[in-house]
Amino acid sequence: MFDQLDALVLARIQFAFTVSFHFIFPAFSIGLASFLAVLEGLWLKTGKQLYLDLFKYWLKIFAIAFAMGVVSGIVMSYQFGTNWSVFSDKAGPVIGPLMAYEVLTAFFLEAGFLGVMLFGMEKVGKKLHFLATLMVAFGTFVSAFWILSVNSWMQTPTGFEMGANGQFLPGGSWWDIVFNPSFPYRLVHTVLAAYLTTAFVVGGVGAWHLLRDRANEHARTMFSMAMWMAALVVPVQIFAGDMHGLNTLEHQPQKVMAMEGHFQSHPDGAPLILFGIPDSESRTVRYAIEIPKASSLILKHDPNAPLAGLDTIPEDEQPPVGIVFWSFRVMVGLGFAMLGVGLWSLVARWRKRLYDWTWLHRAALVMGPSGFVAVIAGWITTEVGRQPYVIYGLLRTDDAASPLAAPAVATSLLAFVVVYFAVFGAGVWYILHLMRGVPHTGEKGVKRGDTGPIRTAGITPGPTQNPGDPDELPRNREEAE
Repeated sequence: MFDQLDALVLARIQFAFTVSFHFIFPAFSIGLASFLAVLEGLWLKTGKQLYLDLFKYWLKIFAIAFAMGVVSGIVMSYQFGTNWSVFSDKAGPVIGPLMAYEVLTAFFLEAGFLGVMLFGMEKVGKKLHFLATLMVAFGTFVSAFWILSVNSWMQTPTGFEMGANGQFLPGGSWWDIVFNPSFPYRLVHTVLAAYLTTAFVVGGVGAWHLLRDRANEHARTMFSMAMWMAALVVPVQIFAGDMHGLNTLEHQPQKVMAMEGHFQSHPDGAPLILFGIPDSESRTVRYAIEIPKASSLILKHDPNAPLAGLDTIPEDEQPPVGIVFWSFRVMVGLGFAMLGVGLWSLVARWRKRLYDWTWLHRAALVMGPSGFVAVIAGWITTEVGRQPYVIYGLLRTDDAASPLAAPAVATSLLAFVVVYFAVFGAGVWYILHLMRGVPHTGEKGVKRGDTGPIRTAGITPGPTQNPGDPDELPRNREEAE
């Protein structure tokens, strides 16, 4: 039954599914690692047991989220070779080293200190353990740095030269490749999005426990910290997003045209279309609700500035307008909803009712998963808006795919869907189960085995025996068993 399907479309769906599933976890773990570093730093500075309790409470959740992020990320790298072999061949000399740097500088750093962070609090000194936590947090940022550099180069490719065999080769300085024109904007916008994702998860969990017990000091503290983050960082994120949009207008104008729903050019100022139904056949947005000349004011800082539309772009180079139009509005709408919750919390804090306003807690609880939806909507806007190119302006998506038959891609896609929802669904359920638990004094943190390492040879003392008394040791393997 798969013979009638398009292998290219299936390959795109497969990568979109796996990358969206994967990005949920790094978007959470990047911010949560920094939050853990802040909690441990506050504990070391103040000596308050409350901060240590919260550190151990969220450390368990971080361990699960980090593990699922690593596992889900491995799958994507294999797809470069299976479904996108032409892309790997042509762009490998540029993106291959960057992804290798991510493994060498970030993943090794995270993995090296993660064990100390999870299990070493009783084994090493406080300062060394805090250093391990800082290194894990720094490693998550470095990982985002390299991955976003790769993606940004695909959006705004610079610093390369074309080889005789059609490959993209480094030309001149690697700095031109790493720090390509869109990279600084995308890095700031994405990392702030990860921090806000974590803030609203923490705020939602704190709100959940405040609705059940307003006197819980641990819930009060995490809710207060999350609301400070929302109130202070969301305005910065909106500004960073605006700067990123202006950069996109300069380098990828058709993406912005699709985001704004501008099928036609506007020589005397373009309207800001708030809502509507894009109709690519009639080249218009039906039932549009718009603000006259506001789009020119935002994008050009002049209400009468002309803005080109998709009528200036060849039809075979235009992205799918409907998807980009709505994903952009979902992202922006959730951003302003976050701003509203942050401002609401400031009013409550000013009136000394931060822990008493039930409706604020309910709103924060509802907004708990909003960061995940916003980052996925943002990536849909970025990636679909780049179409029909995988390397913008240079390599089309339909020229980058592997020569596979549709049944092969469809079968692996179905397998991914089943396995992902089974495995990662169980992991998400367990995270929610941990969040449902009430944070309390004396949190245990990540549990370790009680029997120690498994030995493959020699005598293994039982857990109740006294290792110092040789008469209590088993005489042979059969007795030990």
